[in-house]
Amino acid sequence: MYNNYWEAVCTKQRDLVKLLEKSGWWLKTHGSNHDIYTDGKNKEQIPRHKEINENLAKTIIARWGLK
Repeated sequence: MYNNYWEAVCTKQRDLVKLLEKSGWWLKTHGSNHDIYTDGKNKEQIPRHKEINENLAKTIIARWGLK
């Protein structure tokens, strides 16, 4: 559980990027707030924070069927 009611569960951004790259995605554009990854047909914006919200990470993983 959470130590604090307002504490959010976070996932490391680099772990999500590794999962994307393992599935054949690559960095298309490096932005100031987001990086754009692509698999050739689709695009996904990944926030450039060290940690991102776990719900966002789960949504991205489910959207593209990453494993």
